[in-house]
Amino acid sequence: MARPSKVEITEVGPRDGLQAEANFIPTDAKIRFVNGLIAAGVPRIEFSSFVSPKAIPQLSDVVEVFEGVNRSKPCTLAALVPNAHGAVRAAEAKVDEMIVFMSASESHNQKNVNRSIDESLHGFERVAQIADDAGIPVHGAIATGFGCPFEGDVSLDTVVKIAKRYREYGFKGVGLGDTTGMATPLIVTKFVRELQDKVPELDIALHFHNTRGIGLVNVVAGLDEGIDKFDASFAGIGGCPFAPKATGNICTEDLVYMLDEMGIKTGVDLRKMMEIACDVEDTVGREMPGQVMKAGLRLDLHGMESVATAKG
Repeated sequence: MARPSKVEITEVGPRDGLQAEANFIPTDAKIRFVNGLIAAGVPRIEFSSFVSPKAIPQLSDVVEVFEGVNRSKPCTLAALVPNAHGAVRAAEAKVDEMIVFMSASESHNQKNVNRSIDESLHGFERVAQIADDAGIPVHGAIATGFGCPFEGDVSLDTVVKIAKRYREYGFKGVGLGDTTGMATPLIVTKFVRELQDKVPELDIALHFHNTRGIGLVNVVAGLDEGIDKFDASFAGIGGCPFAPKATGNICTEDLVYMLDEMGIKTGVDLRKMMEIACDVEDTVGREMPGQVMKAGLRLDLHGMESVATAKG
């Protein structure tokens, strides 16, 4: 299949990136990040989650963040909703889109949301009703979609089963998440082709973590199957708090740089993204894993006086 000429990037840093940070990130900083992303041309942002503040205190200011964002430029602001209660809050806030999530493995779903797979699917029926009544579209995410840190390989049949239920509920798309970086290009190809065959009505998005250093390689595998929607996180920050040794998402700036160099359009201003990544690093107070934010673009040259001359 031909690679897409344009890709839609969803920035998940404000939610997936910041959720595991131990120190509370000030609300005004979160608003600054989101406004910067909108100014940089990011078309879709997962800005926070209507999860219980007891579960993830970092995201307790979800409403304040949403209300503080400058909406003068077009951008879809999506929020994660774990259950019907979260969906009611999201509907009251009038978010642009809701995202539900569950895992493809029983073990991780129990750890992440304390429910079985069937219990999660049953609960999403009510979420779908709440969203439909409010006129808000829903996107369904599948965590541990390529592998589970507790069980190993996940069943492709289970992934398809979940996606089919998402379709029955009228969700607009399905996101396949590589929560702990267990995806490989061959697995990506296999799973994407199966979803394209079994649920062709759903838009497919891919969500990779760079845990084992091949996140962008997996993106290319997705591109080769015609996928044109990818999640990424500013500065490469992130990691599921309910999965062992989970590390950051693929880095937004690194993804945009790669796609730019491949001639694939994103509409995202890479220089502005690099500035945001540096702001995130300064605010969080530790070094981020992003590469382009450190090295610059390929043709950002240096004067010869910037390094010493070899002797001898």
